[in-house]
Amino acid sequence: MKDKTIDYMLRTTWLNVQKMYNEEAAKFESTMATGFTLLSIDPEKGTPSTALGPKMGMEATSLSRILKTMEKKGLIQRNPNPEDGRGVIITLTTFGREKREYSRERVLTFNETIKKNIPDEKLKHFFQVTETINELVSNKKIYN
Repeated sequence: MKDKTIDYMLRTTWLNVQKMYNEEAAKFESTMATGFTLLSIDPEKGTPSTALGPKMGMEATSLSRILKTMEKKGLIQRNPNPEDGRGVIITLTTFGREKREYSRERVLTFNETIKKNIPDEKLKHFFQVTETINELVSNKKIYN
């Protein structure tokens, strides 16, 4: 059997997880991206729109499309930032909080299922490996 690359395993695993979350979200007329965004917004205070992109690791253009869709569906509201008149605070509506809780439950179920099926020591190594990969990529230590 041909050896699988690290890149291949990361990519196919993430695509499978993404597909699973999207299938689950579709049952409630949502998407994984919407769920991830809901989980990234502070449910009590809201989150400045300028902080949301970096928090999620997304480009402003992609995030802007998601937020526009979420606003149309009544999941979020955009409110002026009282500390910075030019900024906007993204807050969850009551409906958005409900959908956020649903997303949270799905993420927790995923995590608990993985923890039940993979020993703690292996998970510890998994986190160490992924943190090192993220550090190498973030600090441009792969190609520079």
